[in-house]
Amino acid sequence: MTNNKNHSRDFSSEFRFSASRSGGAGGQNVNKVNTKVELRFSITESQLLTDNEKELLLKKLKNRITTEGELIIVSQTERSQLGNRRRCVEKFYALLKESLTPPKKRKPTKPTRASKERRLEKKRYKAIKKELRKKPRI
Repeated sequence: MTNNKNHSRDFSSEFRFSASRSGGAGGQNVNKVNTKVELRFSITESQLLTDNEKELLLKKLKNRITTEGELIIVSQTERSQLGNRRRCVEKFYALLKESLTPPKKRKPTKPTRASKERRLEKKRYKAIKKELRKKPRI
């Protein structure tokens, strides 16, 4: 089901899927077939995640996690249940990768001499423009 060559760990044994009827456009197919797929993954009970990873995921994905510690991912874009299952799994691994990748360190930079000179030149120009708006002194 899952392409494991893209992922370092296989979480498929910890996934719980449920299907229901999709909403929106799609004609008679939407009204008859359970194509909407919901993937549930319990972060707190996962055997494959370290405690540190669990803590990080719970913090970063707190708006997408239930009070029981379950991450819920829904897909209803495809016309088949199988296609939506695939999309859910792809979304899960993308979310996992994004959440567990540490942010890049910011390298502090200094403004260049040219940028400082341009800023000062703009300031002088604005000052002259404002000075010309004033009424002349008699």
